Amino acid sequence: MTDRPFTAADLETLRQWDTPTICNGLELVVPQRRAVGFTVEPMVAVDRKLKPIVGLARTGLIRARQPAAGRIPSREEWYDYVAAGDLPTIAVIQDIDDRPGYGAFWGEVQSTVHLALGVLGCVTNGSFRDLDAWAPGFHMIGGRIGPSHAHVHMVQMRCQANIFGMLVEHDDVVHADYHGAVVIPAEAVTKLPAAIDVIARREKVILDMARAPGFTSAKMREALRHASEIH
Repeated sequence: MTDRPFTAADLETLRQWDTPTICNGLELVVPQRRAVGFTVEPMVAVDRKLKPIVGLARTGLIRARQPAAGRIPSREEWYDYVAAGDLPTIAVIQDIDDRPGYGAFWGEVQSTVHLALGVLGCVTNGSFRDLDAWAPGFHMIGGRIGPSHAHVHMVQMRCQANIFGMLVEHDDVVHADYHGAVVIPAEAVTKLPAAIDVIARREKVILDMARAPGFTSAKMREALRHASEIH
């Protein structure tokens, strides 16, 4: 068992907030990562009503346009790798075809199998299908929806994946919802709740003022001054 500076309960706590709120908190906790570590292209969620997911990344690369050449990881190897242990996992798969999403790795079967293995969901630049037969509760934030799996196959696993600009390594903590995804540095996990509380209290001062009758730019300056005093 790896010694980590957070627990399963700490990860579960972060599920109460959406991914933009997590990004806001990271701006305070690790300001040097303000412009890195998150997806930067629009993504498609299988169900916008599902709770955010937070877990350890299980990374892989896939192709679909051409049949596999040479030895590739077996599905059995992948299933052994992604299965959740003491902490929840998230599949993070980069489609490295020149046209990502040409063939879908994800559909009824894979969503059902991964859910049964304890995987919370998937973040991918690739495609997914079988929306009407999708495993209920398994989250997917992907690049697009497509009809066929073509020649889809795993090329590599336990490697770096690039999902729309978000670089992810094995065991990184990933938070995702329908907005996209972000990598949370391990040392930041337990610091985020306090940071998010500070931001929420600052924003409340501004929002309360803006929603009150007679709002003016002068009152906005007053609200900003009060918000800056909250630590």
